Amino acid sequence: MSSALTRLANFVKTNHRYVLLGTSAVALIGMLLSSCARPAMSFLANAFTVELVMYYLCAAWLVVSAVALLFKLTHWKTYAEKAPFAKPAAANVLRYVSYVVWLAAAALFVDRAVMGFASAWSDAAAATKMPDDMLTQILYMFQQGKQTYLTGALTTIELAVFGTIIAFFLALLLAAVRILEIDRSDNDFVRFLKKIGVGFAKVYSTVVRGTPMLVQGVIIYYLGFAIVSSTGMSITEVNAIWTRFIAGLVVVSLNSTAYMMEVLRGGIESVDKGQMEAARSLGLSQWQAMLKVVFPQGIKYAIPGLSNELVINIKDSSVLSVIGVFDLAFAASTVAGIYYKQLNAYLVIAVFYLIMTAFASWLLGKIAGLLDVQSQPVGSTSDAGNAMKKAEA
Repeated sequence: MSSALTRLANFVKTNHRYVLLGTSAVALIGMLLSSCARPAMSFLANAFTVELVMYYLCAAWLVVSAVALLFKLTHWKTYAEKAPFAKPAAANVLRYVSYVVWLAAAALFVDRAVMGFASAWSDAAAATKMPDDMLTQILYMFQQGKQTYLTGALTTIELAVFGTIIAFFLALLLAAVRILEIDRSDNDFVRFLKKIGVGFAKVYSTVVRGTPMLVQGVIIYYLGFAIVSSTGMSITEVNAIWTRFIAGLVVVSLNSTAYMMEVLRGGIESVDKGQMEAARSLGLSQWQAMLKVVFPQGIKYAIPGLSNELVINIKDSSVLSVIGVFDLAFAASTVAGIYYKQLNAYLVIAVFYLIMTAFASWLLGKIAGLLDVQSQPVGSTSDAGNAMKKAEA
């Protein structure tokens, strides 16, 4: 906290090269906000003079910036020496005035945007029918269909989280199979199994990554339905066993497995081959060397790609609404079907998806930072010996 405050203090006390340009954008936004109609909860409604001063302050800054830009264009090579804006005293004045412009723009943003949203929320809560204003319509639809949206969001999170976890363990298995190599000590049966396993992993990765999740969802759902119904169960019994959620979870898990397998394979193959050779030279078998030496390092390299799969699953699970999974996309179509406002309904879930993916990215970044420990390569005899002792234990 103290370091953040120190950096903020240094930022406030330091002259910045692009203060005119950056603050000009803020001043323009402030003027545009001031030109918007005041919301019902505006705290500047009775402070017309104050708002007028803030408006002309932003306008004055734009004029000064335009003059500085013109001077820059006409004195391109000698601007730092001849420009009055580059003098230390003038730079200090501009810096302090820029802070006032930022404060004015922030006040206008709160008054127009924040208080405008609060006013629209209040109007939507009090409305007994569909309002006329679009923002109020969106908030009204959200308030009326809140439970539907929350149920869809929960289903989306469950599909993404559990699907990614299941896929991770399946990908570990397939990645281990995918990188198998024929060892001199293998008999003919083991060699045959390794070739079959490697071939299956390659075909699985090619097929799954080469077809859309939407198509996979339809095929898996109806194929599973046909298999379960072939046992002689009634439609009600089949639906109780092979639910749309389970089908969606299977689709997400199998789809993510293929991508995570390739991420893991890339991470494992990034490990120096000398690691495997050093472990094998000290008596570890191929599996022991892989599990104790190569895998721990390879997974660390693959963490960014693996964590990104969760974010992808949060978004891509939306295609499962095609088989009736009650996720966010299905919730939006349900609400849109009630009010016949498709754009409004899907704008709501866009915010939901943005919040979920942003939180997942932040959380996974923190976890990746915690797991980013220094790797312990088998670079010496003692290191390899330690790995062999662990394997023997």
